[in-house]
Amino acid sequence: MTHPRTGGRPGPGPTAASRPTAETGPRTDTGGPALPDARSTVPPPTHATTPPPNPTRTTPTPDPTRTTPTHPVPEHAPANPVPGPDPGPVPGLAPDSARTPVGPAPLPSASSPSSALTPAPAPDPDPAAPEHAPLTRRFLARATLVTASLSVAAALLGLVRDQSLARLFGAGRDTDAFLVAWTVPEFAATLLIEDGLAFALVPAFSLALSRRAQGAPGDPVRSLVAGTLPRLALAFTAVGALLALAAPQCVAALAPGLPDPALAVDCTRITATCVLSFGLAGYCSAALRAHRRFLAPAAIYLPYNIGIITAMYALGGAWGVRSAAFGVAAGGCLMVAVQLPSLLGRLRRRRTGRADARAAAAAQPLDVPLLATVLLFALGRQSQVLIERFLASGLPAGAISHLNYAQKVAQIPMTLSTMLCTVTFPAVARALADGDTERARDRVERDLALAGCLVLLGTAAIVACAPQLIELLFQRGAFTARDTAATAGVMRVYALGLLGQTLTGVLVRSYFSAGRASWYPVAAMAAGVVATSWIGAWTVGSRGTTGIAAANAAGITLTAALLLAGMRRRSVPIRTGPVLRELSRPLGAAVAAALAGGLAAGLPSDPLAGLAAGGTTVAVVFVLLGRALGAQGFAPALRSVRTLSRRLAHAVLR
Repeated sequence: MTHPRTGGRPGPGPTAASRPTAETGPRTDTGGPALPDARSTVPPPTHATTPPPNPTRTTPTPDPTRTTPTHPVPEHAPANPVPGPDPGPVPGLAPDSARTPVGPAPLPSASSPSSALTPAPAPDPDPAAPEHAPLTRRFLARATLVTASLSVAAALLGLVRDQSLARLFGAGRDTDAFLVAWTVPEFAATLLIEDGLAFALVPAFSLALSRRAQGAPGDPVRSLVAGTLPRLALAFTAVGALLALAAPQCVAALAPGLPDPALAVDCTRITATCVLSFGLAGYCSAALRAHRRFLAPAAIYLPYNIGIITAMYALGGAWGVRSAAFGVAAGGCLMVAVQLPSLLGRLRRRRTGRADARAAAAAQPLDVPLLATVLLFALGRQSQVLIERFLASGLPAGAISHLNYAQKVAQIPMTLSTMLCTVTFPAVARALADGDTERARDRVERDLALAGCLVLLGTAAIVACAPQLIELLFQRGAFTARDTAATAGVMRVYALGLLGQTLTGVLVRSYFSAGRASWYPVAAMAAGVVATSWIGAWTVGSRGTTGIAAANAAGITLTAALLLAGMRRRSVPIRTGPVLRELSRPLGAAVAAALAGGLAAGLPSDPLAGLAAGGTTVAVVFVLLGRALGAQGFAPALRSVRTLSRRLAHAVLR
């Protein structure tokens, strides 16, 4: 589907930190700093009681000119230890360097016996770096809160952007022409920011950080940047230039029935610049998320939407809808600018000695088969938009616009529900890089339960209150009541595929989190695209835009089912049966909540009152039925809501 236009937390259950391990026996964790690994060469701070010395060992004479530093938190700390009093670092900011871990001496790991036989490298000189902090539940909750808050803000700004487009240009030939050109940034965002490139780069940076923690010579992170960024930037530039030159042919292929192709060609040439800017923005986002810095990547859609809105109001009178295309180009540059300072700061923190300079200069290229598979999957997912616009180009003017507005609003619950996966994807990739499959499986299963619960609540609200939502958001200026009715009908059908979209987003990250090429997700997405094409061509003549939306929902649901069926053998070995049983509970609650909410929303004549009545009814019925059915995703969801409420109240009342 389309990328999130803008824009929960871990559920209960056993954690990797509390399970017995083969290496060290039963292990407990109080939520404080993780135990250092065997590579540390500096003894820990002593306690009040000092054990007697081992007569079989010789104690080195301490250097009187040297102080003993505290242990840095290891980069490969457990992904989900039991929470304790230490809340962990604030996402996007360096952790408090005053919090120094104190604990017993490190024990050699049985999984790496050579650590006790070979000289250990010096610890990382930057113990305050976020990638060295333990991934506690508190950290994941705060990272998700930061990401979700900025995503909500960007979603609201995205609605203002769409409202401005509808107010200034309505839903007619001009907006249809611009939305054909809008295909370029939609594809670029999906391929280069949200899905495709991130699936390859986050595991690559996670592996580089793991190699750095193991004492690899030089700096593997800088080597990865040196080996990938120049080549990718050159490829982005070439593709953008080719797209600008071939704009007439692209428009003819995307929308052969468009009444004004010249306007669409102009807009396409302007938006072609975002291939380079979105590619660089996606590269920065993946690198920062692997370093556990989520603030800047989550904020990129704020300046992007601001650029589009500003351009439309400042240049719309002279340039018409071309001003929106110019805003896309300007917003893409702002997406890069907002992340560059943070990324450069992370790369400068790691200093290499002179002896490591030659090793650091050895550039490490990106895995080409992996990059090919993730880009093909993202291309297949985004191609459903091409199918929609191809089929709708032969319908009356405004059909493409109705599909676009409906999809933008309907996808907001999906966008918010997948914020959890954006935060936990680096954790899953790091767990697999460390060989901890069980920890990765528990994380993915909790993500599925929570994301499914959240998106089904949003689905019920959209189905119940679609007319009221569209009227309040768009019905003004050139957007008429007829446009509201058409868009609301399409949005209700789109909502039926939101669970499939969310499951696809969660599951495909698991396939690529190991950093290896996998063709099964590409095949599953291809099957969904074929289903969308066939059903859409069959129903567009009789059902119009509603038939196109139904084809979209059916195709992505088929893809999600195929991805779930192939998980055990080809990806993280989740337990499919329990996952399906868990998802069936909030699904039943969502059906009942949608029916009750639709009845309540239709009683008041005022759209705002109807939205309030319907939304309240949906929330109450869904929560009561979900808890009665025992849906596991409710507990972490309610904890997240309580945490957010407390923080907002503290910010307002202090």
